Amino acid sequence: MRESPPDVTTLARDLMHSGLITCPPEISIGQAAALLARHRVHALIVAAEGGEPLGVVSDTDLLAGEWLSTDTEGLEVMLAMTAGELMTAPVVTIPADATASEAAARLKTERISRLVVVQDGRAIGIVTVSNLVANLARASTERRCVADVMSRGIVVCLADTTVPAAARAMSERRSRSLVVVDANGKPLGVVTGFDLLALYEPGGAAETVADLMRPPLTIAPGASLRDAADLMLRHEVHRLVVVDPANPDRMPLGLVSTSDIVAEMAAPGSLWQG
Repeated sequence: MRESPPDVTTLARDLMHSGLITCPPEISIGQAAALLARHRVHALIVAAEGGEPLGVVSDTDLLAGEWLSTDTEGLEVMLAMTAGELMTAPVVTIPADATASEAAARLKTERISRLVVVQDGRAIGIVTVSNLVANLARASTERRCVADVMSRGIVVCLADTTVPAAARAMSERRSRSLVVVDANGKPLGVVTGFDLLALYEPGGAAETVADLMRPPLTIAPGASLRDAADLMLRHEVHRLVVVDPANPDRMPLGLVSTSDIVAEMAAPGSLWQG
């Protein structure tokens, strides 16, 4: 695969998460935590009644709180604290037409994880370190094999992991599947969200992922996307475990799914987009 450099001229508006999750300054820290969890975000914009951003409350701010301690006095202080009191202010902003290079430099200089994107004096979104990392991942324009599109960050568990713990891991990691491995990392099976649906059926019961997992279908990182697609279609599965052919009993290298291949087909500049 030939790598091309990231497009540093991409604009902040093209990278940002549009739509801000806001909260009033008077809500409690517990309510702020509930909002973060409900919307699956890492930060809230604390806004005035008219919508003016006043500050940011992040999950890191909450973790730094004294509520994690066992000190009663410290806990009482945190229970009484509001988002407005805990927030980081002022909000660090960047114009919507700023480039990715400018956004990266600002994040690095300020040593922060996110910038509020503004246009015509109004906050319209957030650009984060993760957005810039994703932009780097799109730099490759020639993707010919499994290694080029596979997900390298996989969620694994042991065979004796309980079903509730597996479901929690899938939910928290936003993963549609878990790769079950032994103590040495050898892939033993795969459990998907679809597999867990069987527990809703009358009489459906399972204690551990070993009761639900399917044998893993494996593929080498150098295999073509056509080979991966054919294997998925032949076995009617949506994902394959990527392993090193020289060490198939070692920890998997990643996962390749139907979504990975479709995303590659839809990517600008891909073979399928002309």
